Amino acid sequence: MSFTWIYIPGMRQPKILTTIQTYNWSIFLSDLLAGATVAMVALPLSLAIAIASGADPVKGLVTAIVGGFLISLLGGSRVQIGGPTGAFIVVVFGVIAKYGYDGLVLATFMAGIILLVAGYFRAGKLIAFVPEAVVNGFTIGIGIIIATSQLKDFLGLAVGRDPAGFLEKIPVLWEARETFSLPAFSIAVVTLILIVLLRRTAPRIPGLIVAVGVGSALVALLSLPVDTLGSRFGEIPGRLPLPQLPVYSTSRVIELLPSALVIAFLAGVESLLSAMVADKMIEGKHRPNAELTAQGIANVASSLFTGLPATGAIARTATNIRAGGKTPVAGLVHAVVILLVMLLAAPLASYLAMPALAALLIITAWNMTEPHKWGEYARGRKSDILLLFLTLVLTVLVDLTVAIGVGVSVGLALRLSRRKTVESDWSAPDR
Repeated sequence: MSFTWIYIPGMRQPKILTTIQTYNWSIFLSDLLAGATVAMVALPLSLAIAIASGADPVKGLVTAIVGGFLISLLGGSRVQIGGPTGAFIVVVFGVIAKYGYDGLVLATFMAGIILLVAGYFRAGKLIAFVPEAVVNGFTIGIGIIIATSQLKDFLGLAVGRDPAGFLEKIPVLWEARETFSLPAFSIAVVTLILIVLLRRTAPRIPGLIVAVGVGSALVALLSLPVDTLGSRFGEIPGRLPLPQLPVYSTSRVIELLPSALVIAFLAGVESLLSAMVADKMIEGKHRPNAELTAQGIANVASSLFTGLPATGAIARTATNIRAGGKTPVAGLVHAVVILLVMLLAAPLASYLAMPALAALLIITAWNMTEPHKWGEYARGRKSDILLLFLTLVLTVLVDLTVAIGVGVSVGLALRLSRRKTVESDWSAPDR
């Protein structure tokens, strides 16, 4: 097996052009197995993230297929896996609630353009100067919001309205406490326990899809009165939508610019964070500007197929590495496998139980908060602790846009006040 190397100057050259020079059948088999394994993890996550974001479940699959394929094909990391991630749930839910789904599509398209510009001007390394305390603060805040948003399905509550804001959501959940469903709660607990047990005892098995599958099978076999994807959203279509340009106007673009900037910021930070984690695991080095360029193209393409924002996914990237993924081909295989499942087995997704998916997202939210690092945060500088809590509180109680803006501003001011050379304090977290 031989390939011709295409030269692209600068640090925006896709990593696949480097890895393909020494590619062989042995590496391909490793990538094939790893890609298929990651696909089994990404399938239920993509569905659950789309639902939690206030979108149709199929939008998560579209994003994993289109965005995931392009991020691997054009990205600057050997092992990065892209798709929808939990970090976007809060902002996506807010954009859909305020501007409708067509507003999200346009904001995602705009965010892709912003990322392309950032990649062109080699802004990849600049994102690393965002204070780590700000990243940790809004990540923990997002985890809290995601977990709260899943309590309705985890407990089987019958909620008439589902407000986006944290402060508005808590009273609504409390008022619905008498509608608690023991069957739904039992399925959620069984799924949660299975996820934890399989992760610890059989990490190579795609525990997420096994656990969600077992929980959903119990609902079907025992005829439990529990909501499923099919009962709530109807049957998942077995094909990709046709690409189409988003509807736009000058006033609409101006209106959605703040949301687009936040989406671009999150996509850039999350993808580079994931690439840095991957570098640590494989002792490699990613190309940050190629990664930003890939994120830009992936988000433009995802919006054309009416998908969600896409970025590098830390958990799925780590799964890829542990499963033996060697090159970006594993990410391409992951996207193709999800596409094949969508084309051939979409009706089966209708049987997935909502409490099982809620349990999956609550585990994801818990992992996002990185509880194993709380002690390290507590031993840090007082200014960093203050910055973390400030960003966390603003994320949960006010708005992610405000949290990022205030957090970055205060963080840079604190750095300047120390009268030291401004250097990146970023360390690669193990998310």
